[in-house]
Amino acid sequence: MTTNLTPPPPAPVLVRGGSLYGEERTDVLLVGGLIQEIGPDLTAPEGTEIIDAEGCVVLPGLVDLHTHLREPGGEESETVETGTRAAARGGFTAVHAMANTTPVADTAGVVEQVARAGDSAGWCTVRPVGAVTVGLAGERLAELDAMASSRARVRVFSDDGKCVHDPVLMRRALEYVKAFDGVIAQHAQDPRLTEGAQMHEGVVSAELGLTGWPAVAEESIIARDVLLAQHVGSRLHVCHLSTAGSVDIVRWAKQRGIAVTAEVTPHHLLLTDEEVRGFDARYKVNPPLRTQADVDAVRQGLADGTIDIVATDHAPHLRDAKDREWDQAAMGMTGLETALPIVQHTMVDTGALSWRDVARVLSETPALIARDEDHGRALEPGSPAHLLVWDPRPRRAVDVAEHASRSANSPYIGLELPGMNRLTVHAGRVTVRDGALVER
Repeated sequence: MTTNLTPPPPAPVLVRGGSLYGEERTDVLLVGGLIQEIGPDLTAPEGTEIIDAEGCVVLPGLVDLHTHLREPGGEESETVETGTRAAARGGFTAVHAMANTTPVADTAGVVEQVARAGDSAGWCTVRPVGAVTVGLAGERLAELDAMASSRARVRVFSDDGKCVHDPVLMRRALEYVKAFDGVIAQHAQDPRLTEGAQMHEGVVSAELGLTGWPAVAEESIIARDVLLAQHVGSRLHVCHLSTAGSVDIVRWAKQRGIAVTAEVTPHHLLLTDEEVRGFDARYKVNPPLRTQADVDAVRQGLADGTIDIVATDHAPHLRDAKDREWDQAAMGMTGLETALPIVQHTMVDTGALSWRDVARVLSETPALIARDEDHGRALEPGSPAHLLVWDPRPRRAVDVAEHASRSANSPYIGLELPGMNRLTVHAGRVTVRDGALVER
């Protein structure tokens, strides 16, 4: 006797009266994992779950190009299961899991393991990011072709956490991924210029007596790499851009037709190096929090399209890794569950971005960069039913006790932020309803 393990198809869902991309008010009918119909006053089939979306914004499911899920090897901080639950609560239907795990995701076997774990969890799609170099050591290229041709179909490669500092190796990586339309995502940090660095180099670091991480350490690598990308004719993506000078370099490169894209994190859109004065390690991150002038510049860069996307750089850590002296504390912040509130607060509520722009920077363009054809699709009949219904009206203080992430190293604890997730739908299945995870 055989048992059919295929899950039943998701029940139909009718999202009624939401504002599509923050514009026209309409209904959206989801059937069989697809958007079946969009229009006013739709008729719901029998057995349909009806969601009242009056006053809410309907967006495509969010896509994060930069997530640390820690599995394999770091499960005490996060797992694929807990990380994707956090992603669903944040409105994400796809995340790209960075390669700095143990073992490093530098072979077909490891990236396939991560992808399978995501499929098993079921909360959102997990796309592994492959390492550029073996063991992130920066000495020889990893199995880029094997990862690209594996069942995980890797198209994004990064040694994030470490810079591919050797220019010859970086050139070879850019040349290699051209064969399958891949992209190298660079962690732009000159290791010699940031040796022992504890925070942004500037007035605050001087007053606090902490070794500084100068802006030029980021900017010099970006400048080198956009020229390499131009020379090779390949795609370059800049991870977590953080300085005004970096914005200028990317703008210069785009004006010359160089195939470069860039991301900014929510924390670099909001927080500055002034936060470090309290020596609270929740604010210790790489690249570090910069000045208000840098924050203003990256906001402008995101608004004018110089910066292509927002990516969370969700970096969970054990409490013990953060609750220690500043110089000994780990770098990184959680971000999946607060990304859209931060973007609404800094960019939408200030008039810098529209909700259609939000769909572009948090869904459509991340999917395009990663060559993920199943996500970031326009909300239209026939598209996969990856959906977010966001209510921009509530304001709530951040409480990590409500978060699904295994770690609590959020820099926003107690901060009042706008918005609430009313509904996340992944492949037609409701994963979050009114901020709460919907267990299968």
